[in-house]
Amino acid sequence: MDAVAATQLSKSFGSVTAVDDVSITVPEGEIFGFLGPNGAGKTTTIRMLTGVLIPDAGSVKIFGTDVHDNPLGAKLKMGIIPENGTVYSDLTAVENILLTAKFFGMDKAAREERADEILDRIGLADRRDDLVRTFSKGMRQRISIACAIVHAPPLLILDEPTTGLDVYSRRLVIDTVRRMNREGSTVLLTTHNIEEANALCSVISVIDRGRIVATGSPERLKSTFDTSRYVEIAFEQPVIPGLLLAPGISRAEPWGDKWRVYCDDPDRAVKHLASVAERERLTIVSVATSKPTLEEAFVKLTGGV
Repeated sequence: MDAVAATQLSKSFGSVTAVDDVSITVPEGEIFGFLGPNGAGKTTTIRMLTGVLIPDAGSVKIFGTDVHDNPLGAKLKMGIIPENGTVYSDLTAVENILLTAKFFGMDKAAREERADEILDRIGLADRRDDLVRTFSKGMRQRISIACAIVHAPPLLILDEPTTGLDVYSRRLVIDTVRRMNREGSTVLLTTHNIEEANALCSVISVIDRGRIVATGSPERLKSTFDTSRYVEIAFEQPVIPGLLLAPGISRAEPWGDKWRVYCDDPDRAVKHLASVAERERLTIVSVATSKPTLEEAFVKLTGGV
């Protein structure tokens, strides 16, 4: 069963169409990335998936439970970390976690044990009895995450979870996402942080101007726009550029103390360069092939430059 099955979602605000015919399928067990520039429609989509907004058209099912027909049943299967945290500033760290656990029907012993475990995991055990209003943004976000995972939800939804966080808090968030996934939670992560999506997600959908423009693994999306491959090579001796050319190699250019050899097939180019080096008795100092980046794919998909 799919963790999330959203079909043909649309949402407009006045004359502005924020989400236009968006369908998302998140298989159980995946870390699914929802990638797009600011204002692309990510947060509006998440609000429809979680039942905060009613779509103008379309439907959402969470592990088979329709969000519109049975919102409570669907929400009990989710842990949600919104873009702006929802922790209570006038409660302590542990009080926030215990209260959330109570909302999810956990008994007293279970919620106290779980609160202790999570506070230790997120590095805030020594601040358990401090009011959240005394916490930094990163610490508040960690408490928000603690509240979202206290009931070990089968689906964890995070909307821009690391925006504006310090390095330590960001690392803890990422480690928590990976651990929750290993422990059985499906994860849906929205972000405009391309590096984060590339590191975490097995599947990515790219949204731009309210519409899905591509879906696939990070590697597949990268390879889609793999139009400028090259091999970077350095020799110990001077080289005549013409020696590096061959069918499938468009040009060879000096690049600092190296050569960039632009080609259609890096494997074939490397083999050619190795044969040239052997024939001409050249010593290869270093060799590397270029890789297309997810950032390049993202820029092309969303019409950037």
